[in-house]
Amino acid sequence: MKPAVVPHVDWIPPVLLLAIALAALAMIGSPSTWVTLTVAGLAMGLLIFIMSSGLTLVFGLMDVMNFAHGLFIAVGAYVAASTIKLFSAAAGSESFLTNLGAVVPAMLAAILVAGVLGFFFERIIIKPVYGQHLKQILITTGGMIVAEQLIHVFWGPDLLPLPRPATLRGSFIVGEVAIEKFRLIAVVIGMAVFAAMMLVLNRTKIGLLIRAGVENKEMVEAMGYRIRRLFIGVFVAGSALAGLGGALWGMYQESVTVHIGASMMVLIFIVIIIGGLGSIGGCFVGALLVGLVANYVGYLSPKIALGSNILLMVMVLLWRPQGLYPVSKQ
Repeated sequence: MKPAVVPHVDWIPPVLLLAIALAALAMIGSPSTWVTLTVAGLAMGLLIFIMSSGLTLVFGLMDVMNFAHGLFIAVGAYVAASTIKLFSAAAGSESFLTNLGAVVPAMLAAILVAGVLGFFFERIIIKPVYGQHLKQILITTGGMIVAEQLIHVFWGPDLLPLPRPATLRGSFIVGEVAIEKFRLIAVVIGMAVFAAMMLVLNRTKIGLLIRAGVENKEMVEAMGYRIRRLFIGVFVAGSALAGLGGALWGMYQESVTVHIGASMMVLIFIVIIIGGLGSIGGCFVGALLVGLVANYVGYLSPKIALGSNILLMVMVLLWRPQGLYPVSKQ
């Protein structure tokens, strides 16, 4: 009897994360400031992961270059803002459990609306241009522009406030360390989403089919599975995750504009390229790298903060041209 084959795990990217964090600690000098920046970086990275994880699966499985992914982020943020406004009494309460009565419906509404919108977007916009990358770029970019104008029609052109509920404002003070409450909650939600995705992808039949489809969709079709239905499900799930990310990002910024999704697309594409197209694990590590580097560099050298993520992407691609965790294509 042959011994079970243990899958190889590449620990170099996680070690790189740890090395960057320790190097930042040495340069910052103050442990309390370092902890605050690290939590902020993790929160930012995990929120970006939630928004980008769906797109990396869509690209990896469906080979679709969806430049309108930011639409679902924006819609999720606007729906969350409208929902919290409906539950303003619960949001203004001093009770955490009562505040959840506003936050949870807002997140669920964002997920539902973005998911439904994603279904119709895939059926109407994406389906006719499968396998045609240039047309995908043009038609999804056009769809994004049209959708932004429709958002103006429904919600108006002005900035929409999205205040955090009362108990999610302020910070926890532990000694000399100040940690924003919402950022800590964002870390918890982001880790829960990552754990759920890894559980589904690695412990369920549907996850096995998705991973097999990313690597070799022809093989999955040859086994008798309808890959097109899987495409639709993945696209809807990716859109729903973008909606959740948009709702959380809106609360993170405490305001929503029509460009909230489009402005995030640069970071999302950087994360996907760094992680490796189609790789959820790579997307996770890449998002954490982007979040941590942005916060550390922003503190140490604000003048180069804006270009830090581009520089990070260039350095990673010089080291690993296919990303941190490339997905093999047969």
